[in-house]
Amino acid sequence: MNKNELIQVTIEDMSTNGEGIGHADGCTLFVSHALIGDEVTARITRPKKSYAYARCEKILTPSPDRVEAVCPEARRCGGCTLQEMSYTAQLAYKASQVENALKRIGEVEAPNMLPIVGMEDPFRYRNKAQYPIGRDREGNITAGFYAAHTHAVIPAGDCFLTPEIFNEIVGAFLHFMKEYRISVYDEKTGKGFVRHLLIRKGFATGEILVCPVVNGRKMPHPDALIDALALIPGVKSICVNTNTERSNVILGKKVTTLYGDPYITDILQGEAKDLKPLTFRISPLSFYQVNPTQTVKLYGQALEAAGLTGNEIVYDLYCGIGTISLFLAQRAKAVYGIEIVPDAIRDAKENAARNGITNAHFYTGAAEEMICSGQFSDGTSLPHADVIVVDPPRKGCAESLLSAILQMQPEKIVYVSCNPATLARDVKKLCGEGTYTMEYARPFDLFPQSTHVETVCSLHRIEKKNS
Repeated sequence: MNKNELIQVTIEDMSTNGEGIGHADGCTLFVSHALIGDEVTARITRPKKSYAYARCEKILTPSPDRVEAVCPEARRCGGCTLQEMSYTAQLAYKASQVENALKRIGEVEAPNMLPIVGMEDPFRYRNKAQYPIGRDREGNITAGFYAAHTHAVIPAGDCFLTPEIFNEIVGAFLHFMKEYRISVYDEKTGKGFVRHLLIRKGFATGEILVCPVVNGRKMPHPDALIDALALIPGVKSICVNTNTERSNVILGKKVTTLYGDPYITDILQGEAKDLKPLTFRISPLSFYQVNPTQTVKLYGQALEAAGLTGNEIVYDLYCGIGTISLFLAQRAKAVYGIEIVPDAIRDAKENAARNGITNAHFYTGAAEEMICSGQFSDGTSLPHADVIVVDPPRKGCAESLLSAILQMQPEKIVYVSCNPATLARDVKKLCGEGTYTMEYARPFDLFPQSTHVETVCSLHRIEKKNS
C-alpha cells in the first residue's frame, strides 16, 4: 500500500489505542476514528511492510455503536479518542481490554471478571486540566489541548470533560496575557514566557487553584493577574510554577504563591458507613486522581479486596500522597506507605495528621529496594505484611519487587492498575509459581471518552496442604 492511497475497509476490532482494525489486500489496517462495525473509506498515512496506519476519510456504513461527538473538536483533539462511541460500547471495549490482556499476556485461562464500574454522567468529571498556551493561525494567543500525536494546540473552547468554570478562568487569563503583552513560550526556540495554565478544583469543597507555568523567575504584573482571577467564584489559590527546562515535562519544581494558600483542599467520602470523610491538601505538584467520583469507588473496591478485620499489617506500595493508605488505615492495625517521591511522602504525612490517623506510616524510597532489603528507609526492620497493595505507574512493578513480594508471602495482594498489559504481565509472575491465584479483576472507568482503564485485581495465597 502507498501513502495517501484510499482503501475501503470494514472494521472488525479495535486496538488498545482506540484505532479501528480492519484488513485489505492481506494487510492489517489501523484506522483512526473508526469503530467496530464501521465500513469506511480510509486514507493510508503510514504504510509498513505487512500493516499500515490510516485515517478515516468517510463513513460508508456506520457502526451501531457510533454516536455524534458532543465536542466539535473531538477528532482533532488528542484527549477524547472514544467520544464517537456510545458509552455502553466504551465500557464493553475497556472491559474486554482487561480480560484479553489477562488471557493473552497473563495466561489466566478464564479470568473472573466482575462488571466494569462506569459513570452515570461520563462528562465534566475532571478536577484538573493543563492547558498548553499557543497561537492560532492568525497569531492570536490561545489555550487548549494538543492535537493527537503532535504539539499543535487545538483551542479548547468548552472542553466537556472539565467544569464549565474552567472556561471563564482560561478566558480571563488569556485576556490578561493580551492586555499586558505577555509572550507565549515557543518549544522550538526555548524563548517566550507562558508555557501552560494549570487549573485544579476540589469537587467536594468547590475550591479552585490556578497556576500558570512560566519560563522565567517572576510573573509580570502579579497584582493585575490577581485582579483578573480572584473574583471568579471558587478561586482560592493563585500560584506560579517556574519551568525553564527545554523538555516536554509540564511542571517545574519551584512554586510561588501570589494569592491565598499554596494549596486547596478536597474531601473524599468512602461509600461504606464505617469510613469517615478524608480531607486532602492539593498543591500544584500533588498527585491526586482526576476523577473523584470514580476514585472513591476504585478505592472502595481495593479496600473490599483487602478484606481487613482490624488486625492486619498492610503495605501500600507506590502510595503517592496516601489516599489509598488512609482508607486502608481505618480498617487495619497498621499501614506502611512507600513512595519514591519525597514531596508525595511529605503530603501523605500531612494528610494523615490532618485526618487524625495515627496508624499510617510513610517512608521515602524505592519500594523494591525496601522490600528486598527488609528495611525501611530509616533502618527499621519491615514487619511481615498480611496484605500488600500495589498501585504502580503504567510501567508496572519492578520484577525485583514482585520477587520480594513472593518471598514475603502475604495472605492477599491487591493490585490497582492503570495499564492492562503490565497488570497481566505482573499477574503472570505472581501466579506463575503456584503460590497465588487470581480471585477476580474489576475494571473501573476513571477516564470516560478516552481509552484508559483502571483495574482492581485481587490475588489470594494458595494454602498448601500437608502431604
